[in-house]
Amino acid sequence: MEEALVRAVLFGTPILLASLGALLAERGGVVNLGVEGIMALSALAAFAAAMAGGVGLGVLAGVGTGAVLGAFLGLFAVSLRANQFVAGLALAALGLGASGLLGKRYEGVPLPNPLPEEGLALLALALAALLHLLLYRTRFGLYLRSVGENPRAADLFGVSVDGVRHLALFLGGGLMGLAGAYLSLAYRPSWTDGMTAGLGWVAIALVILAAWQPLRAVLGAYLFGLLFFLQFRLQGSVPIPSEAFAAMPYLLVILVLALSGRTRAPKALGIPFERGR
Repeated sequence: MEEALVRAVLFGTPILLASLGALLAERGGVVNLGVEGIMALSALAAFAAAMAGGVGLGVLAGVGTGAVLGAFLGLFAVSLRANQFVAGLALAALGLGASGLLGKRYEGVPLPNPLPEEGLALLALALAALLHLLLYRTRFGLYLRSVGENPRAADLFGVSVDGVRHLALFLGGGLMGLAGAYLSLAYRPSWTDGMTAGLGWVAIALVILAAWQPLRAVLGAYLFGLLFFLQFRLQGSVPIPSEAFAAMPYLLVILVLALSGRTRAPKALGIPFERGR
């Protein structure tokens, strides 16, 4: 039982970090469907930097890559008022394709001195608590929630809607980058094409499951982590096809999306803001 709980936390950590990043953007009214691509490119950048200058540099490279990619999405989704869903999907495809191409030289190379999983897992938990405080105990959190609910009213009160959304995407991208760094520096200290394995999409669904609340995302991430652990632990020990176990986390994702109508998303989610309209 204890092993299952520990592995659930460790499996769930990258999902938690990525979902916190997506949640931060969505509370500001921006849907970021590029999570999978951001995680993949950040994992590669973290691994390459760690091989060159140590794991500390690797973490910085992963977080920095994620933040830059979040800002890149903001250029299209916020500044240019492009369709957020299309822009996010394009970023996901770009990130996955570019990481697969650029990472070929690192395939099969182990990281000499990986980071301890437990340390990053505790950091993720602390970041969830900090994000909760940011949303409900700071002026920026008030601005962010206002922009996500009623950007026109926030604009009338002098809040820079675009500025808040850009910052949310930048910070959220950094959290997704940390999730990618966790994968290549701690969880599986190496680089493998496709190592994100759909976790970015799980993180997006988790935001809905958590009803856009950071602390609820913690429990949801660990639930998904437990399912991933059971997927590997029970294979071969019960007469159920391995494909059924592999599908368990994603079946839960489908269930969450099917029930998403019962939760209230930020009212301006996915809607570009233009003054005077």
